[in-house]
Amino acid sequence: MTHSLTPRDEGNLPAPAAPPLIRLDAYVAEDGSTVVNGHLLEMGGMRPPNEAILDAVAMFARTLGAPVAATVIDRTVQQVARLRVHPDGSSRTIADEDDLPPGRERTAAEEEAFPPLARVERIIQHAQREELHAAFVLASALREHLTLRRGAEDELSLEARAIEAYLAYLRGDHMLSTVLALTVARIRCRTDLNRAAPDVARATAAWQRLWDEGQVATRGQELLHMWERLSAAGLLQEASHHAMAQAVRTRLSQGGSVPSQSGPTAAALPAGSGPAPAPVAPEDKPLKPARRGLRRFTRRAGRTPGQSA
Repeated sequence: MTHSLTPRDEGNLPAPAAPPLIRLDAYVAEDGSTVVNGHLLEMGGMRPPNEAILDAVAMFARTLGAPVAATVIDRTVQQVARLRVHPDGSSRTIADEDDLPPGRERTAAEEEAFPPLARVERIIQHAQREELHAAFVLASALREHLTLRRGAEDELSLEARAIEAYLAYLRGDHMLSTVLALTVARIRCRTDLNRAAPDVARATAAWQRLWDEGQVATRGQELLHMWERLSAAGLLQEASHHAMAQAVRTRLSQGGSVPSQSGPTAAALPAGSGPAPAPVAPEDKPLKPARRGLRRFTRRAGRTPGQSA
């Protein structure tokens, strides 16, 4: 499975003269690893992720001398929280309907302040130093926030998911790599079939490392369907892609039964291939909507770091 991790521009850093910050973003991985604005925080000891996030966001508020908004994706509780943090360190959570309205202008301002490409460069640097856990967590955070802001089918969201899949592959987590790469391929087959072959190839490379017979059969059937669509459209131009498609057919024929079209694979086929369309990214775990009063992200004025309300 190939996906280049070569920096494209060594001078690509966050813009120092960006307009006033509209919001920060934070991410808590399932293992508690915590990211704020594309930087992995050094937690130290047993410091809770919510306290580390509040301290980091409060620092920005003090620097700007104004309240700062933040969106926190917390995968430990499958929840997204939206915050207001003030220069005095106080904070509160707000509901979705109280947040700043979405729009291209807001998204553009956020991404000018903290460019996604600069975050990719940081991910690459960690990967080149073989700090694969840090690189993977940063890639997950980037993909989650881009998907939340732009949607799963956006080009930047897809690229972030492809990088995340490649890093999972490098870490030896071939099941997760297959899931992520297949989602990229599934979306590409639906939205831009002409560009789908490389993504299907990456998903196939990860799938070839799987050993669980059920996963091999289920994921393999979806891959075979994708290769057949590409072949029927005359889009298999490279010999390596023909070889991969044949490898999927051979492994499925030798490895046992293939799931029927009424099973899980049918639900994953592109729209028009079965009785119901597929969700955009069915492998993503849904996040609970934000709500007011989340105690772990509420802090009174005058509290020192490490103290909550």
